[in-house]
Amino acid sequence: MHMHKFEKVWLIFGTVALLVFLTVLGISAFYLGNQPPSCLVTIDPEKVEVTAPFNAPGLHEVTGKDWDYELVFVASAFSYSPAKVEIPKGSTVKVIATSKDVIHGFEIAGTNVNMMLEPGFVSEYTTRFNNEGENLIICNEYCGVGHHMMSSRIEVVSK
Repeated sequence: MHMHKFEKVWLIFGTVALLVFLTVLGISAFYLGNQPPSCLVTIDPEKVEVTAPFNAPGLHEVTGKDWDYELVFVASAFSYSPAKVEIPKGSTVKVIATSKDVIHGFEIAGTNVNMMLEPGFVSEYTTRFNNEGENLIICNEYCGVGHHMMSSRIEVVSK
């Protein structure tokens, strides 16, 4: 079988690129020890109300960490707890959330916060609130007949 020289060049280039990719992947995985994240935090969805920090949802000031506040949310049948929170402008906040019943979405409209809340798992995201005003939290995962009524609010106020 006769192959054109450009076909041979592309075949060699593709083979070399594949070998380089597999070599880099092997070095990264085995020599450097890089692995996919597997440190998921879990919780018993039937005991959310008695498990810290979800036994006291809301905004809590913290010290000695890279963030100023921890904002704890619990999602359940068409509602978030708490329903409204005030956060000082310029604060770095770690949002910690979970669901008690089904999969819910957690999106703070107008920001880059967008998480999926699954029963039995804890979702976390750290963000900074620099703009004053009201931010709407919506469920962006269909969770049942009352899904359209599921919302909460974050009010960013001056210090």
